[in-house]
Amino acid sequence: MRFNKLISAAAAATLMASGVAYAETLTIATVNNGDMIRMQGLTDDFTAKTGHKVEWVTLEENVLRQRVTTDITTKGGAFDIMTIGMYETPIWGKNGWLVPLNDLSAEYNAADILPAMSGGLSYNGTMFAAPFYGESSMIMYRADLMKKSRSNNARRTILVIHCKSCT
Repeated sequence: MRFNKLISAAAAATLMASGVAYAETLTIATVNNGDMIRMQGLTDDFTAKTGHKVEWVTLEENVLRQRVTTDITTKGGAFDIMTIGMYETPIWGKNGWLVPLNDLSAEYNAADILPAMSGGLSYNGTMFAAPFYGESSMIMYRADLMKKSRSNNARRTILVIHCKSCT
């Protein structure tokens, strides 16, 4: 239930900030993953509550990034709402392609967003996007086996794997 409220609040904030809240049909470009597919399951409820129809354009991440970047840089207008990530947000915010999320409703507490998330969705301290979900990478290993191996090669391997996951 909390997830549904979060999605509804984020969608409402996006609609208000994007200035397309009065469109009859909203075209949303999003990535083809489980979270976004689940969000699409809320479409009928959203339409019933708002009267807005929703057309989903669901793409693989690399294709989505290319399509939405082309659309926004050329002012194509193919999409009313786009799901973008931490890579695009600060760049697009700097370029003036996004509306700052300065006037969110009292129900949406931006302070609840993890600082690493809100920072990545901001430019110069101004948040330009709100997360639906977050993801990260980590390395886990058994310290006792690492110590027992006393192998510098094993330690270097873990360091290389960790460094590659950070790029």
